[in-house]
Amino acid sequence: MQGFLNHAFAVLLGLGGAGLFILGVLDSSFLFLPLGNDLLLTALTIRHHERLPLYVALASSGSCAGVFLLDLVARKGGEVGLQKIMSKRRFEFLKRKMSHHASIPLALVCVAPPPFPFTPVVATASAFNYLRWRLLTIVLGGRIARFTIVGLLAHKFGREILRLAKTNVFIGIMIAIIAASAIGSVLSVMKWVCQSRRA
Repeated sequence: MQGFLNHAFAVLLGLGGAGLFILGVLDSSFLFLPLGNDLLLTALTIRHHERLPLYVALASSGSCAGVFLLDLVARKGGEVGLQKIMSKRRFEFLKRKMSHHASIPLALVCVAPPPFPFTPVVATASAFNYLRWRLLTIVLGGRIARFTIVGLLAHKFGREILRLAKTNVFIGIMIAIIAASAIGSVLSVMKWVCQSRRA
């Protein structure tokens, strides 16, 4: 697993900004790749710190593209789809919150690092027909803020961050998170696809 992760990271690193875009699409749609874009952005910024604005733009636009794909599926499933995967009480609570204050949790999950539940919050907003243009605007703004902060930290502390990322403890934790995320991602994709077909 570690060898696969190292190889995948090396391939994305070799792609430069395009790797950030691809990873952004994957991470913000149905897959969950914790800290993947952050580490890739850090590594790229250390190599070419003058390209940070470009890297932020590509990572943020990739995330928006992923959210757009997620939105297409979640919006089709709608409220009926959500009711099938959560309790009535939880559904009513989310409906109340998302109907009146969706922008606050959306902005929060766009800026916050894992384990904040980015995909479920976005999918819920879409299922409750939150305006698509507003959803994408919030995601873009939040991701620009997050990746700018990550890039600036990388510029200052990047080598220390990468040194920590290479330790066995960090790698072990990441493998465990990615394994759990892979299972969750597969289940997530299956649920949303089934719901969209039924809808």
